[in-house]
Amino acid sequence: MTVMESTAEAAGTGTTTDVCAAPPQRHRRPDGQDSYTISEVVAFTGLTAHTLRWYERIGLMPHIDRSHTGQRRYSNRDLDWLAFVGKLRLTGMPVADMVRYAEMVRAGDGTYTQRYEILESTRRDVLARIAELQDTLAVLDHKISFYADAGRALTSERSR
Repeated sequence: MTVMESTAEAAGTGTTTDVCAAPPQRHRRPDGQDSYTISEVVAFTGLTAHTLRWYERIGLMPHIDRSHTGQRRYSNRDLDWLAFVGKLRLTGMPVADMVRYAEMVRAGDGTYTQRYEILESTRRDVLARIAELQDTLAVLDHKISFYADAGRALTSERSR
């Protein structure tokens, strides 16, 4: 089982669901807690409350539970989803594709092939970007080495 998968057997469904590993958190989640206010989620994720509400409005977030007073109550599963969405954002995936992916997750097991294809395509894009960045790093390293050598030569020449 990968970090992107877990079984929902604990939830009693017996099916495999698409969830992700816990996010690198700005603040550690309290042990045993599974209900968070929007301000707590802002602190955990670094996202703004406006962004969280927007994600919900465009369908990127699943339905968020509400308290008896109507305040949003996020679960650990919601926080895991937000961490995954954050990773997708870092890949450069367009928001429309993320929303489409979220819709497929909500549609269930019959969309595994399409989800696989989206993630595999995104992975290829990330690998291409990594290769491009490695090439850029090599150019920078070459220039830095050149200037370091030139600087040492000038210092050596001046000290004569």
